[in-house]
Amino acid sequence: MDEREWLAERFEEHRNRLRAIAYRMLGSFSEADDAVQDAWLRVSRADTGSVENFAGWLTTVVARVCLNALRARASRREDPLDFHLPEPVITPESGRLDPEQEALLADSVGLALLVVLDNLAPAERLAFVLHDMFAVPFEDIAPMIERSPAAARQLASRARRRVQGQAPTPDPDLGRQREVVDAFFAAARKGDFDALVAVLDPDVVLRSDGGPSRPRLTFVMRGARDVASQARVSASLSPFVRPALINGAAGVVVAPKRRAQFVMAFTVAGGRIVAIDVLADPERLGDIDPALLGD
Repeated sequence: MDEREWLAERFEEHRNRLRAIAYRMLGSFSEADDAVQDAWLRVSRADTGSVENFAGWLTTVVARVCLNALRARASRREDPLDFHLPEPVITPESGRLDPEQEALLADSVGLALLVVLDNLAPAERLAFVLHDMFAVPFEDIAPMIERSPAAARQLASRARRRVQGQAPTPDPDLGRQREVVDAFFAAARKGDFDALVAVLDPDVVLRSDGGPSRPRLTFVMRGARDVASQARVSASLSPFVRPALINGAAGVVVAPKRRAQFVMAFTVAGGRIVAIDVLADPERLGDIDPALLGD
């Protein structure tokens, strides 16, 4: 085996972990795959003779690629107030995940958490993701963002406070999550406003991303009564709800005539729904596994 073959084999051993890092950093499968491929191109041209910690070195390479991508994204974002939902990991409610999906979903990376990460500054996101999710020391993070280890620690701490304040930890019992989500749709079908309000946290947030072709479906709404009113308006879609796991939590795919119109991710904490994240962008709904769309 020559050196390049050896390097490619070692890289493949770490690919799932590198893709998981890139997904948390970028919130997009396609961008994560591009970042991993870019990292491979850089690695394949590098002199690896002095590399002692191969896994750590690969983490540094892909993290720097992601950081550059985040900075480029921030510079071209026309309206910082636009809501963009990260790409969800959608899996059947029963059945085993493949190793790639398991890597993506490790550490309970819910969609609501990715939404918060998407609003962090690039350096904050990198410091938080690498340290809190992948246990990378601040001494290793600091050179990536051209800061001191103490400054990197402060960035991660600031990000952590925002995450804890805006992305509540979901209830761990998936069965209980599903009961709450089912109660939400049962109340919507009946048009029972009080029952809808009862299953929603008073400060619930509904975030919807309709993409460029459905701008009217891009909005953010807060408060149990307003969200309950919106749910009653959409009650006609209830017969087409298909249960699924969205980033490992109870959610649904809404698919009239076996065509996905919405993906809805629910964050259930304390027995109530605290966040609903809706993907309504047709361009990003087209790749959903047909097995999730019902008969």
